[in-house]
Amino acid sequence: MSFGVFLDLVTWRDLVDVLAVSVVVYYLLRLIQGTRAAQMLLGLVFLGAVYYVARLVELPTLERILESLLILLPIAAIVLFQQEIRRGLANFGRNPLWGFAKQQKVESTFNEIVLAATTLASRRIGALIIIERLEGLRNYIENGISLDAVVSYDLLINLFTPDTPLHDGAVIISEDRIAAAACFLPLTFNPELSTELGTRHRAALGITEETDALAVVVSEETGIVSVGYNGELVRDLEGKDLRNTLYDYLITDLYPRSPSSSGPSGRQPA
Repeated sequence: MSFGVFLDLVTWRDLVDVLAVSVVVYYLLRLIQGTRAAQMLLGLVFLGAVYYVARLVELPTLERILESLLILLPIAAIVLFQQEIRRGLANFGRNPLWGFAKQQKVESTFNEIVLAATTLASRRIGALIIIERLEGLRNYIENGISLDAVVSYDLLINLFTPDTPLHDGAVIISEDRIAAAACFLPLTFNPELSTELGTRHRAALGITEETDALAVVVSEETGIVSVGYNGELVRDLEGKDLRNTLYDYLITDLYPRSPSSSGPSGRQPA
């Protein structure tokens, strides 16, 4: 078939169709890149390849077994990739203009959060501060105690002071306000997580695996300040490093074209 005949057979709708499918596949692969879902997807592809070989060389028993497994593939995919599906739907539902007006408000809270975290660390008082980015945290806010208060050093210190009513659980910050305190978060099931990390760190990783939120954790055992994002921890941060890390995740990543997005970086996941 000549190239001219090919062009006669292909319509503009076919080109748009191929382009749309390519974009969808590309973003789906980007979504699972670097996650456990990528390894599971390779496993499913391997099963499909084995099934094809079994049919090719006429191995009826293996073919029937794999055929039964592949029939359940749609349900298995939903179960295996439920976290990635939730995150993907949340990504598609985002409107970057919604978060544009939040930039200055979020940035103005950095000093209060950094000062509170470093003070709590020096006193060996545990703390867990969750900062909302683009995905809403309403489900987690509603299981805590609603505050709707301006973020301030004094309030954060009081909230995490031991033996006070709200010191257990997490504080969730939405824009420049403390939405709720004493919030319960999902714990990570990562089997590779160090046994040195306690419930606060597991909750920090859990919420960052489920959403795109940022977590600031203060260890009461060691006084180490860490930041969690996307299921990873950046540990042992001093005040300046903590502020730079917050700036990176909350300003540079969200608003890459902003004139003020040239803050220093240097995050190294633990």
